[in-house]
Amino acid sequence: MNHLPPLIDIPFDLRHQCWFCAEPSNDVFSYYAKASTPHPSLTLPACSECARLAKKNLLTSIWDCRDAVKDDLMQIYHKDLAIGINWTEEELAESGFDCRILSGFKESAWMMYNIAKGRINAKGWPLVLNGIDIEQGYSAVFEFDGLQFNSLNKAINHYCDTLALNKSLLCEILNIVGKDKFSYAVRLCRMNIGITKEHQKLLIEHVQEEFT
Repeated sequence: MNHLPPLIDIPFDLRHQCWFCAEPSNDVFSYYAKASTPHPSLTLPACSECARLAKKNLLTSIWDCRDAVKDDLMQIYHKDLAIGINWTEEELAESGFDCRILSGFKESAWMMYNIAKGRINAKGWPLVLNGIDIEQGYSAVFEFDGLQFNSLNKAINHYCDTLALNKSLLCEILNIVGKDKFSYAVRLCRMNIGITKEHQKLLIEHVQEEFT
């Protein structure tokens, strides 16, 4: 991995875990810092699914990226997570689902629920890079325009839904300018609703030129 950013310090007992979801890691994910990123470039262990989702959700820091990955996992595994809402383990055991079609659900449903819940609830471990704690001062809470959100990704979803903004464009702009310029990013997206992919690419290039 010499060509990648440095690997974060990994606790010995977690050395085979995905930092995002705590499932076994079979891949790595590298986050390349921009001028506005509040931490250096880094590489961390990940499962292949979380690594793929993280590449789509870079946002403004590795922590904001993690929040977005968790939101995506919740969407992907919403049926598994719903099992815990509709059933208890005891109710499933006593459900009488013994026919060939339903017995498989009875046997695996609670396990699938627990796996999905564990992945969503996984916190990862505090990020240390070359012995230096890089989490100091980080807060998941994001406040903008008098509203407080549990994460930057929740704010992005709210304003994209409310103002009909292009989410991928807003995320790309924020990745360059940082969340301190959230108002600027939202305004730029509002001014460019409905533009073609070609124009989006030019807009991103102009933003990069201005902020790098």
